[in-house]
Amino acid sequence: MHTRRVQFEGFQRSDGLWDIEGTLSDVKTIDCPLESGVRPAGQFIHRMCVRLTIDTQFTIIAAEAVSDDVPYAGSCDLIGPAYARLAGLNLLKGFRARVAEIFGGMKGCTHITEMLGSFPTAAVQSVFHRSTTETKPFQLDRCHALDTGGATVRRFYPRWFTGPLQ
Repeated sequence: MHTRRVQFEGFQRSDGLWDIEGTLSDVKTIDCPLESGVRPAGQFIHRMCVRLTIDTQFTIIAAEAVSDDVPYAGSCDLIGPAYARLAGLNLLKGFRARVAEIFGGMKGCTHITEMLGSFPTAAVQSVFHRSTTETKPFQLDRCHALDTGGATVRRFYPRWFTGPLQ
């Protein structure tokens, strides 16, 4: 009856920055009656895109949001420019909390704001490659599987293992 798609793509730019693009879309397989009129089956109810330009420290240099398809044209699609306020935030330092402060409730678009919550991990997947440095790999201690005291780190990252040696 309903399909929501959220997709992220990361692009390395020639100037050393990165563009991380996210798209959210909603489509119904049946005609959908909205207060603004019936949306025929197969047509987008929502289609929003966000592009964040970031540096290698994950600081947002520029942000833009557009809503190509919305249930309330002339209203929903006007909030996009407000998301330029994301510039200066860091995706890895309190980003989700700051997004909620700046764009929560009536201060933003529910769908765009929700999609922003996945940008930090999409950016990490885009920017980070296997490290050849002597520093602790970024991903360690960021999820249960990569707990430095656990079996996965013991097996794949023994240098960084902190658990009992048994």
